[in-house]
Order: sequence, then C-alpha cells, then structure tokens
Amino acid sequence: MPSTCTPPLTTEETRPEPPAGPVDIRLIVTDMDGTLLDDAQRIPEGLWPVLAHLRERGVLFSPASGRQYATLAEQFAGAEQGMVFIAENGTYVVRDGEELSSDPLERADVVRLVTAVRELAGRGVDVGVVVCGKRSAYVERTDEPFLAEVRKYYVRHRVVADVAAVDDDVIKVALFDFGSAEATTAPALAPFTATHQVVVSGEHWVDVMNPTANKGAAVRRLQRALGITPAQTLVFGDYLNDLEMLDAAEWSFAMANAHPEVVRRARHLAPSNNDNGVLRTIARLLHLPLPQD
Repeated sequence: MPSTCTPPLTTEETRPEPPAGPVDIRLIVTDMDGTLLDDAQRIPEGLWPVLAHLRERGVLFSPASGRQYATLAEQFAGAEQGMVFIAENGTYVVRDGEELSSDPLERADVVRLVTAVRELAGRGVDVGVVVCGKRSAYVERTDEPFLAEVRKYYVRHRVVADVAAVDDDVIKVALFDFGSAEATTAPALAPFTATHQVVVSGEHWVDVMNPTANKGAAVRRLQRALGITPAQTLVFGDYLNDLEMLDAAEWSFAMANAHPEVVRRARHLAPSNNDNGVLRTIARLLHLPLPQD
C-alpha cells in the first residue's frame, strides 16, 4: 500500500477486545474479496455449517460486494434462501430473487463516465470500463487479459459495440486499471467526485456510483427494514469501499490484511482472509463450533 495512507489510530494491542461471552448479533455483513474469500478467491469450506447454525439462531447473513448479483448468487448456490445480497457496492440489493432496493445512474452521467474512460485509455492508460446493469454487465474491450478479470466478478456479461448505449438500468460504472487504480484511475476521475461516489474498491478497480449509493447505506436500509440495531450488526471489510458499512455496525472488524484506512476506521481487528478470519471471529462471538479452515 502507498506510504502516504493514514496510519491506524489504534494498534492491535490497544484496541478493545471483544467480550468472552456470546454477543447478541442479528445481522452479519461481510465483504467478499480480501475478506471472506482467500487470495485464491475461494469461499472457506467451513462457511456452510456456519450458515446452518446462523439460520437456526435467526441470524441473517449478507454478502456485500462490488461483484454483481448474478455472481454472488452463483457463489452461494444452494444456500442462498433468505440471504440478502448487497451487490454492486450497495447499488443493488436482492433477497430471494426480489429487488429490495437499487440506485440507478442517470443515462447522461453514464455517457460522461464512459467518455472519460475512453479519453484516459487514449492517453495510454491500460484501463477498461464495465457498465453494470441490473440484467448484465457490458464491456467494449475484447482482449483476453481484460475479459479474464471481468469474468471473476461479472459472470453475466456481454461484449457490445457501445457500452454507453445499452438498454438496461445502469447501477454502477466500474473501471479496471492494469496498473494502480488508486494512483492513476481514481485521480483522473476527480471531476466526478463532486457529484458521484468514486471509490477505489481494489488494487485495480474503481467504482463510480450515485452519491447516495454505498454498502453502508444499503446496510442501514436493511437494519431499518428488519428492526436490527447497529449494536446487533457484525461487519467485516478490507478495502475502501467497505468504510461506510463499518460505520453502520458497532461490531465492525477490519481484516488483518486490510487497507490502513480500513484498519483505522474499524473498532476491532480480525485475522486475515487467508487465516479464515471471518469464520473464526463469528465462531468466537456467537460461541459456534470453530469451523475447519
């Protein structure tokens, strides 16, 4: 990570320890990449028995990701009943196939964003755009290295001649930068920050959404709808697009591998994504059997 990032305000030694007794948790929200998934992007096998225990206790489990809904539904196939999917960084929330909320972009703004990315690519930046609709994601680049990255997060995608002209409700515009998204692409989108959310969601990804859209706003809407308080909410994250949802929960955990700003913002630390940190923390707080790695 860049050395200019804000250092944590607290260290692991001074951060308060969670209590030894079971905690009253009603909602668990976790980011996917760098958080629940390991670096090989695998769901831990121990998750499935944990989900069964959570259902028995009436605890709602909700993946919250920059990934599209179709991708998340495929990853949790067979266990998705009753689960709330906070997809596309909070711009599209779905439960049992029914939309709970969405926050589409204006068509004119999509055109402006696509034009800006094309100009950036014209200046030599190795960047590609993904226009994220409710039904599908849309791309113009056809080279295999770019499409390989797109497939990881958008199982439902189409190559089209003009991504700015697709017939779909566009909920997000994502950019993949083969270099550093934080150092190159995000600064180039500075003109949009006054009117939109411009979020670095990974080492190579930047997401642009409406100013009202983020994972935290989606979590707060879910809490209000279900009568769940921040004190009953457990959240895990590792990157900058997770900051707002950390603020929506009293039980907020940054992964040990998290971006320094996420570590600074969270109330607690969890083991890294490669050390099964999400499941180990859930088991500890809810007194569940410790899942196998």
